Amino acid sequence: MINADELISVAESLPLELKTELTDRLLDSLNPSQKEIDELWAEEAEKRVEEVRTGKVRPVPGEDVFREIRERLSK
Repeated sequence: MINADELISVAESLPLELKTELTDRLLDSLNPSQKEIDELWAEEAEKRVEEVRTGKVRPVPGEDVFREIRERLSK
């Protein structure tokens, strides 16, 4: 049986493309995607992009958001 150090040594010696695939698969095994949820998030993201594009929603700069959070937390 292979131990963790041996496994890591083998993984580190792989070409970049295989390392990337291995990493993706390991991450997926820790947090499997839920296709339906992923699709719903993709739809929501598209909807929000369209709202910004059409002017229905005005984006707020990140600096403003974080400043407001700091102000609220300091009270």
